[in-house]
Amino acid sequence: MAEPSTSGPRIRSGARPEIRPEIRRGTRPRHRYTLAVVLTATAFAATVPVASARPALPGGGGTEAAPTVVMIHGAWADTSSWGGEVKILRAEGYSARAIGNPLEGLTTDAETVADFVKSIPGPVVLVGHSYGGSVITNAAARTGNVKALVYVDAAAPAVGETTGELSGSASALNAPPETLFDSVPYANAPEGTANLYLKQDIFVRKFAQDLPAQQAVNLWATQRAASMAAFDTPSKYAAWKTIPSWYFISTGDQIITPESELMMARRAGSKITTFQGGSHLTLISHPEAVTKVIKAAIEAVS
Repeated sequence: MAEPSTSGPRIRSGARPEIRPEIRRGTRPRHRYTLAVVLTATAFAATVPVASARPALPGGGGTEAAPTVVMIHGAWADTSSWGGEVKILRAEGYSARAIGNPLEGLTTDAETVADFVKSIPGPVVLVGHSYGGSVITNAAARTGNVKALVYVDAAAPAVGETTGELSGSASALNAPPETLFDSVPYANAPEGTANLYLKQDIFVRKFAQDLPAQQAVNLWATQRAASMAAFDTPSKYAAWKTIPSWYFISTGDQIITPESELMMARRAGSKITTFQGGSHLTLISHPEAVTKVIKAAIEAVS
């Protein structure tokens, strides 16, 4: 498995609940019985693992400081894209959620995500993949509790930019649309807008090329459509200007090119991790590498 190399500053990196057995007091003290109960309860407590809601953090941050991680998927994907990251984070005691991205239009998609984030008490680390990066860039500006942004092979638009113009000059998406997408009308769509599905050969060879072929085909068969409006709507905000950010860049990404991602990461002042190889779906093929960057963001803001 390829190991990520990280540029930018390196991030340097509680207590079991006391179990008090309830002792019933009578009119006459029974010291032997009371002592036996205490010793038995203490021995039992020592054998029972106590789960912490959140892990202890490097630097003595304590168990209460870790934020909730909220992950936003991109186009032609769904929440299962984050399955590996959710499994790792939750197994280590972090609070992690992956929520649905409507894929209908940047402004309304960002509002949907912002409403969810605002429902979470406490700080949030907001993570976006692909088009989901544009969504978190806008959603975070509409909340008060996002403390870090993590971009995973993602777009990070400036105000006025569209997701569609950030793929990079060498992107596979620069081919004629009829060779890339199956276009399907949908109810109440804005005039001239349709749902787009990636064609199978593009999905397998350009979108998910580092996954086993059968897994890539299955992902193609279960992809969610993305409205053209998702890629054509100008960004209203650029939350990376005021919120610290991390950027995970796969050198094998053919959808949003590494060169385009590096440009966006540098102008955002992000802490950059470059992963050798991968694809646009490195979050599925190498969740450990992606999770390492998410954890760096968590530790930095906790």
